Amino acid sequence: MPGAHTESQPLDAETRSVLVIEDEGSIRRVVTAALREDVDTVLEAASGKVGLSLAATERPDLIVLDLGLPDMDGIEVCRQLRGWTTVPILVLSARHSEDEKTTLLDAGADDYVTKPFAPGELRARVRAHLRRSRLARLPGGDVPLRIGDLVIDVARRTVTRNETTVHLTPTEWGLLSALVTKAGRTVTHQQLFRAVWGAAHGDAQQYLRVYIAHLRRKIETDPYTPRHIVTEPGVGYRFERDG
Repeated sequence: MPGAHTESQPLDAETRSVLVIEDEGSIRRVVTAALREDVDTVLEAASGKVGLSLAATERPDLIVLDLGLPDMDGIEVCRQLRGWTTVPILVLSARHSEDEKTTLLDAGADDYVTKPFAPGELRARVRAHLRRSRLARLPGGDVPLRIGDLVIDVARRTVTRNETTVHLTPTEWGLLSALVTKAGRTVTHQQLFRAVWGAAHGDAQQYLRVYIAHLRRKIETDPYTPRHIVTEPGVGYRFERDG
């Protein structure tokens, strides 16, 4: 993984990294050179799949994303990233239409720079987004969520207790991810139903009750007195980190 390093840190004293997902090596080199003075490490990926994998393992502070990737649409990469991370996503693309820009922003991108671009403008935008990104990170996504001996990593789709893997079904994982990424907030029955099954019809409350019970048996110390997956009677469920 090519990297760029600098002894100076103009943004602040924190270590900063940027992931560049771009299939053209010449553009990756231009971006790396432009950001050399502002970040400590630039990670590079030439495809969407590699970019998603690097984002999950390296947890960069900002992602520069090209739309014209060889293996998948950049918009889909953006949507998948937004499923677990709040880090800024800045898009580079030769596409100029307003509809495409709107679709991309709706998919979760924070900014849009069209090719060809001026390195100085790119650098300024990256610096601005890195400053704003000091807001609270997404629990379980940007960094693993640790609660005693329980570790939930939304990006890697893993749960461990005492360093032993907790095996979840896809449905159980979908529920846990939907709750953890909104930790401290009540998620309604209908919201959970849509997040996991992609539909809002049927008896969501009854359906969820069964799966929540299975999930509690796997992650709660005492599933009959849950501390983390808390029921809001008649409304939904809430994930508590400090239960």
